[in-house]
Amino acid sequence: MASNSADLDRSNDRYLHHTVQSLFSLKGKVIVITGGARGIGLAFGIAVAEAGGDVAVLDVLETPHEHFSKLQNDYGVKVKLYKTDVTKFEILKATFDEVVEDFGRIDGCVAAAGICPDQPFLERSPEAVARCFDINITGVFFTAQLAAAQMVRQKPTEFNPKGGSVILIGSVAAYQASKAQYLSDYCSSKGAVLSMARELAVELADRNVRVNSISPGYMMTDMTLAISDTRPGLAKIFVNEPPMKRMGDRTDLKGACVYLLSDASAYHTGDDLLITGGIHAGRTE
Repeated sequence: MASNSADLDRSNDRYLHHTVQSLFSLKGKVIVITGGARGIGLAFGIAVAEAGGDVAVLDVLETPHEHFSKLQNDYGVKVKLYKTDVTKFEILKATFDEVVEDFGRIDGCVAAAGICPDQPFLERSPEAVARCFDINITGVFFTAQLAAAQMVRQKPTEFNPKGGSVILIGSVAAYQASKAQYLSDYCSSKGAVLSMARELAVELADRNVRVNSISPGYMMTDMTLAISDTRPGLAKIFVNEPPMKRMGDRTDLKGACVYLLSDASAYHTGDDLLITGGIHAGRTE
């Protein structure tokens, strides 16, 4: 459908006034990261800090990973850890209120809190499945809701004229069954997250809140390294299934996180970034 020429923004030289460096900068922005005390969430926190953003980390852990001290001390940005529970709405809401009181605003949010149970389908108990869904789906839903509500009601600043960005964390497991692992409720939960991201992107587009997801493949974390030590056959799959013939490193996710949180992705919403070493593009024999 053709647009009425009167509706067009004819500022055709805008691209000349925004450098790549300024577009990717998170300076002056406050980013909330759930599950950021360790693992992939912590890597996202460090990426945000490296790009100049302040970081509010929400986690159920009281004692973060030893690398958390680097996030706190090495980047010259404000960092604070909040103990909370993404499955308890009132507790989570109180934590978001505390973040706003401490930081003044929320410009971006990464919903990275999640668990990955590995147990055969026929052995999964109702309680265990409910816990997985509570954390991986309901917790993500309320995290996104509370973050977006704050983004919509707050006033613009020099560093964030309007709106904000929400990132949900999916998985390649939402697209295909996992070899040699028993991830029935995990796969289900990540499929729900991808659908959630698309729907929220459409609902919130006119409120200037962008919603995207990142779906990692096999990533080298403390957890996967421990699994590899006890299940060498699984470690072989982690390395050989990706066409690139290696596991991903958390470094491989940092750029995507900063891109989706920054003004570099200002016209990018409702999408899932698959970072899998090529697994999603086609299987190898």
